[in-house]
Amino acid sequence: MDIRTLHDCLADLDRDMLQRDAAVRVLLLGALAGEHVLLIGPPGTAKSELARRLHRVFAGARYFERLLTRFSVPEELFGPLSLRALEDDRYERLTDGFLPTAQVAFLDEVFKANSAILNALLTLLNEREFDNGSGRVVVPLISVVGATNEVPDDEALQAFYDRFALRVPVEPVDDAHFAALLQLPAELPQPCPRLEAQALEGLRTRAAALPLPQSVLEQLVEARALCAAQQITVSDRRWRKLAALLQVQAASRLAADDADATVSPWDLWVLPYVLAARPAQVPMLRDWFLAGVGQAVPVDVLWLVRATEAFEKQLEIETSAPASSDDEGAGKLALARAIAGPGAHNVGQGLVRMVADQARKRYSGLHLAARGAQVQEVLDRAVAALQAVQATAEAMRTQAHAHAWLPPTWRDAIEAVHRDNVRTLAQLRARLQGVAEGFAELPVDPALAAVEPAAVQILA
Repeated sequence: MDIRTLHDCLADLDRDMLQRDAAVRVLLLGALAGEHVLLIGPPGTAKSELARRLHRVFAGARYFERLLTRFSVPEELFGPLSLRALEDDRYERLTDGFLPTAQVAFLDEVFKANSAILNALLTLLNEREFDNGSGRVVVPLISVVGATNEVPDDEALQAFYDRFALRVPVEPVDDAHFAALLQLPAELPQPCPRLEAQALEGLRTRAAALPLPQSVLEQLVEARALCAAQQITVSDRRWRKLAALLQVQAASRLAADDADATVSPWDLWVLPYVLAARPAQVPMLRDWFLAGVGQAVPVDVLWLVRATEAFEKQLEIETSAPASSDDEGAGKLALARAIAGPGAHNVGQGLVRMVADQARKRYSGLHLAARGAQVQEVLDRAVAALQAVQATAEAMRTQAHAHAWLPPTWRDAIEAVHRDNVRTLAQLRARLQGVAEGFAELPVDPALAAVEPAAVQILA
């Protein structure tokens, strides 16, 4: 498997599947790693379509699908009893065409099956073996996709629930995509068979040899602490499965002879679907990834905002300050407006402007220079902060686009935060530049004593 094949498989799986980019990536990754995936969501959210598309990605793979109920019997999944074997006192099933001979399977409402079926499924899913009569046979299973409307609360079902290493919430499309949903073609396009089941062992062997770099290990330690703080219980086995999924991602992106292959922090996007015990926990773990790996955190500009507001207020005060305290200037301005009248022409308006300018307070050159220096100090910090967030935004955008597995909706969410950060700092820079220009345009009286103004007070 090469990077081009990976891109093509993901594009096929995602085509015309609205808001399912994370689900299709989890399904394909699970299959490559030999793990089972549980889709959790209400009826009519394309869970069966996702499973059927996964099957079609694998050339020649046998497929099995069944809706389970409390009345389902083992024969529906594992095949009927062999009458010929019974004649020889052997209790064996004819499994051809049933789950024990499938490579990809979809089990809808999987938790509604009775204990006889669930017990048999436990061995089949975990060990890839099936007890048929007095013998145990190896099954060719790649991945089972289970579906359920809700997570089971029954303690007896927890062992079976844990067999699904990846658990993905699937919700109806939102309002923003509703119109697109109504315009989808009646016959959705299906994936091309691009993968060979026989090649998976080579991929998994290559993946197992890839190291976990220190940066990834540190983030996993951080994730473990987060889970503990949120009271999310994660077994040692599940942490090991997560590590293996990270390695498979890395191996699938790189050439078979790439000796420098390593796991990337961006591979951790799959972490919420492994660690979350409930669908409601996925958003919190997703936000952890977006902030920790994508650095999608709103920039802290509180001090800069307060500094900008303080200088804007000071400029307003100094711009509107009268020339003297006896209101002489204000009286002259009122007289000029009265002379000009409401329908004044250019001459009258010019008189008002001239008198208004004379009524304004004058400042020394040193005052203007000092104010300009004070604003420039803050402006320099704003420019430096803007350059930093621009560099971070570009780096995150480049890395996110380079990672084939990252869901596009996650990438867009990361880019949106960085765009907002750049926009916020650009607006503050523009406001400070306006303040600097405003101080520079204050009227100057060269005859005034050169007194440096007190620094503008900025709230902490």
